[in-house]
Amino acid sequence: MATSLKAIFFLASALCFLSLLGIANAEAPPQFFVEGKVYCDNCRAQFVTRISKYMEGAKVRLECRDREGGKLTYSVDGETNASGSYRLKVEGDHEEEICEVALIESSDPECSEIDKENYLRKSARVGLTKDNGISSDSRLANPLGFMAKERAPECTEVLRELGITSSGLV
Repeated sequence: MATSLKAIFFLASALCFLSLLGIANAEAPPQFFVEGKVYCDNCRAQFVTRISKYMEGAKVRLECRDREGGKLTYSVDGETNASGSYRLKVEGDHEEEICEVALIESSDPECSEIDKENYLRKSARVGLTKDNGISSDSRLANPLGFMAKERAPECTEVLRELGITSSGLV
């Protein structure tokens, strides 16, 4: 009888201890870091080339919008460092929202144009949820570029190296 009381007491104590561990290990709300780069598209090619310059001091904004009505649910601004990189801290899980990083302001007046063509994506979409199979809390956004006012003279050669000529692909 005394042995069974000891066993019951031991099991009850172990159960209470394990419950306390579960409370201590309870997950905090998700937090993500969206990382990306901003460049000056000095060839006006709308992609990074070997002569593209990464921009310090460019301003970006991450916005999350409701999938159904498009209502703004979350927003955070950031600025690029000396290497043209930004890192935005995002609080919470945004599984049911569309989140995109967009250019806000250039740090270089000679490279400040954002192409307004309808077919171009003007932002970088990122998935901000723990339920997508990505174990890291870092999310990488595609590079975003401001276009230079004038195309650099060496661009013809740079694009030719990539198989692109003025008449199209080589």
